[in-house]
Amino acid sequence: MVRRKLHRFEDWEAEKLEDNQFAAFAEAQEAGYQVARLRILRGLTQAELAEQVGTQQPSIARLENGSHSPSLSFLNKVAKALNAR
Repeated sequence: MVRRKLHRFEDWEAEKLEDNQFAAFAEAQEAGYQVARLRILRGLTQAELAEQVGTQQPSIARLENGSHSPSLSFLNKVAKALNAR
């Protein structure tokens, strides 16, 4: 059995942000990136976050991948569910 070493998200993120291309992408996708980052740090799945927000998992996926521009009210609901500003 092969065991893979699991990395902390913060360590992975710090390493990736050293790559200018990744950092530029992260900045362009800031809202979705921050939602995904906070969701992962809080140990939630997209489905669990969606349930807390009162929406469906695909809505969270679209927010995180940047394929949809969310309303401010939706972002406020997500922020509240993540205990963020």
